[in-house]
Amino acid sequence: MNAMVYHGPGQKAWESVDTPKVLHPTDAIIRVTKTTICGTDLHILKGDVPAVTDGRILGHEGVGIVEAVGDAVSNFKPGDRVLISCITSCGKCEYCKKQMYSHCEDGGWILGHLINGTQAEYVRIPHADNSLYPIPAGSDEEALVMLSDILPTGFEIGVLYGAVKPGDTVAIVGAGPVGMASLLTAQFYSPARLIMVDVDDARLDMAMKFGATEVINSTKTDVAAHIKATTKDGVDVAIEAVGIPQTFDVCQNIIRPGGHLANVGVHGTSVDLQIQKLWIQNVTITTGLVNTNTTPMLLKNVTSGRLQPEGLITHRFTFNDFPKAYEVFGNAAKEKAMKVIISND
Repeated sequence: MNAMVYHGPGQKAWESVDTPKVLHPTDAIIRVTKTTICGTDLHILKGDVPAVTDGRILGHEGVGIVEAVGDAVSNFKPGDRVLISCITSCGKCEYCKKQMYSHCEDGGWILGHLINGTQAEYVRIPHADNSLYPIPAGSDEEALVMLSDILPTGFEIGVLYGAVKPGDTVAIVGAGPVGMASLLTAQFYSPARLIMVDVDDARLDMAMKFGATEVINSTKTDVAAHIKATTKDGVDVAIEAVGIPQTFDVCQNIIRPGGHLANVGVHGTSVDLQIQKLWIQNVTITTGLVNTNTTPMLLKNVTSGRLQPEGLITHRFTFNDFPKAYEVFGNAAKEKAMKVIISND
């Protein structure tokens, strides 16, 4: 089969590799019909995730059709259309029993990280009964690709960890896919103000269409000064959705006493934590890797039309155009790219 293979920092190739086989009774083999590229994949290619080794197939998102299952798989059979979770969970270990699936003792975020991922014609999914979701008939499968990672990540690590409440003023720093997912799902809780911060006017325009009440281009406006001038004393919730020191710094400079700073971005280097200022403000700082325990709820909201993440899709490619998809997604500002869909059906 063909797959997108990592060969060290800055190196990847669309090449022929062995098709995966069932290795354990709980495995399923999925023929991938639609997948996408995540900001985390770009971090991997920068060398920010050293656990990813030469020869690893990238990707941890997608939908597909069950091709084969191990003897212990009871929830799925060949021919079923399924959503692939970015998190693998055994459902039995101590962490899984606490719904901390990201820390599953035999799983977690392993696809495209510690085992081969979804940017391929076929993928092996361990613990299939707990790591796949059936796709309801008639669903928009492009929209459901957003449920593999970005929607639960933005919701769980941004909105829930940030404790967004009705009437809150919320600032989301970073209008990329995860920032947009935080924007979409924060609206479940009716915040009074939803401020989106980014350097890209095209993304900020999109944020306004998706429910932001106001936007700030941080290359043109001093974000902290503007927010302090237009609020009593800062925002109730600051969601960091980029993963660089500068954006984390913005968040810690705009949070009000008693506020929540929810870090969602994947950081490849340390940040300067202003603890000497924050401790006395009763600020809560949270970090996290998505658990995907909210995926069933989000799936219901997407299939009902209550949540419409398909609007995040800006570009579509076929599997033969995988290198081009990476080129476009890697130059998102120039290409005006948000989420790309790569199809093989």
